[in-house]
Amino acid sequence: MALKIVISHKTVYKYDKRVNLSPHIFRLRPAPHSRTPIESYSLKITPEDHFFNWQQDPFGNYLARVVFPEKTDELSIDVEITADLKTINPFDFFVEESAEEFPFTYTESIKKELTPYLEINDHSDLLKDFIKTIDYTPRKTIYFLIDLNRKIYELLKYNIRLQPGVQTPEETLKTKTGSCRDYAWLFIQALRYLGFGARFVSGYIVQLKSDEPSLDGPSGPAEDFTDLHAWVEVYLPGAGWIGLDATSGLLASEGHIPLACTPHYESAATVTGMSDPCETEFFFNNSVTRILESPRVTKPYTDEQWKAINRLGQKVERDLQKGDVRLTMGGEPTFVSVDDMEAAEWNTTADGPHKRKLANDLTKRLLDKIAKGGMLHHAQGKWYPGEPLPRWEIQLYWRKDGKTIWHNPELLSSFSPNPIVPEGSDQLFLSTLCDYLNVANTYIIPTFEDAFYALWEEGNLPVDIDISKKDSETLIKNRIAEILEWGQSSRICT
Repeated sequence: MALKIVISHKTVYKYDKRVNLSPHIFRLRPAPHSRTPIESYSLKITPEDHFFNWQQDPFGNYLARVVFPEKTDELSIDVEITADLKTINPFDFFVEESAEEFPFTYTESIKKELTPYLEINDHSDLLKDFIKTIDYTPRKTIYFLIDLNRKIYELLKYNIRLQPGVQTPEETLKTKTGSCRDYAWLFIQALRYLGFGARFVSGYIVQLKSDEPSLDGPSGPAEDFTDLHAWVEVYLPGAGWIGLDATSGLLASEGHIPLACTPHYESAATVTGMSDPCETEFFFNNSVTRILESPRVTKPYTDEQWKAINRLGQKVERDLQKGDVRLTMGGEPTFVSVDDMEAAEWNTTADGPHKRKLANDLTKRLLDKIAKGGMLHHAQGKWYPGEPLPRWEIQLYWRKDGKTIWHNPELLSSFSPNPIVPEGSDQLFLSTLCDYLNVANTYIIPTFEDAFYALWEEGNLPVDIDISKKDSETLIKNRIAEILEWGQSSRICT
């Protein structure tokens, strides 16, 4: 499903007088490791008279450093992001065998590299008591992390806290409430106590209205929504940094767009800088707009869209007819049974219990539909490299001018009520043919399969084909029986 969105984020600071602004740092550009594809990005800052430089901090995040040479009474920041919100499987990763089961220990080299992400910043008794309530039963590491994420989600009550700063884990556990940044900081400290490398993530969260209401549980937001958000990333050898959002109890997905990932929340603030003393009014607005949305099961084309598609199709058809454009089909038309499309005969094997019958039925219908007066011909098909036996094929023959080339379909085995050929039919046919051609019957010579040639061909089979295997043996025996039957009933006239 294609679903592209535009995130618009506007922030305005209005001052009661003209003030000097220190150099400001803006962390409002999607991080390099964002799993959600970012198609375009723009950052506009006023006053326009400023010096602008892109930088990267020690953790690889993008920073916009802006210097304002003149006083101003307003600072505004406009961010616009176009993102391809295609579905991301949050479990699409592999964990090294050494870390697959909890508990595990990082290697010394990884511990050294993760040093700032292992630092414990809170030593309160409440946090230690919370750590003791965790279930330490050995299990898959990812299951342990999911359980801990859900534990925090179920323990705390989410609120929108407009006060600046982040609560300590002790404060969060005492009140059992917090904003997304408070959830994240508590989660990080708990992970570090357990020996996990964890980092604080500041970014955008995008939540879209569901096409259909949920049948079991909340349906999500009533309208499309975006805002600044915070969550956690934990380091797992082999998988890298994995996002977990304790405000929902889920793993981070396509709706989580990281802006900055740092060991401490202070280094992830979206805007940092100072001004002269003044009174400040603060305004912000976040919005998300769908700009491309493909139809899907839960939200198909509307009647008006179908009408527009039909009008366009009719126009294309008229143009094609005007240009005398004709459609032809070459090669081998392929079909898959709708009843059992996952079976081997429709995916990997040349034949199967239903394939031949359905192919016969289909060719009969095609004969009636596009080849009136034609005929069916069963023959040996392609012989692919590495396969011990050739494929089979059913061919349709007819005249383009519509003239009949076969008058009695019952003389074709596919249509005959009794497809078994009576004994001696081949001799009778060839004798009659010789009479019509005025050729003596002595020229009818029986022909049979060359057994020695077949043995020579068997010796040329690829080395990876084991004809002693039961399936191959059965296949070859059936093929030999077909050859013998064909050889006994076949004659040629010379």
